[in-house]
Amino acid sequence: MAKESVKARQRKRVALVEKYSDKRAALKAAGDYEALDKLPKNASPVRLKNRCQISGRPRGYIRFFGMSRIAFRDMALAGKIPGVTKASW
Repeated sequence: MAKESVKARQRKRVALVEKYSDKRAALKAAGDYEALDKLPKNASPVRLKNRCQISGRPRGYIRFFGMSRIAFRDMALAGKIPGVTKASW
């Protein structure tokens, strides 16, 4: 389980990326790299990290479900993810 401060920092980065996305695209299209450099660092989408929505874990992230492998397994075995069943043959 990640610390709450790490999860909060990630949420703050996501908000900044959404806020400045249009402005970044316009500046990039215009080729104005000096103005682009003056935007906040965390407004860049490169600084985002895929993290589990439930636990905040950065590793073992399953993009389709937006959660880590551990949270996915717990929820799948509990039947909380529709259409996912444990394989048996």
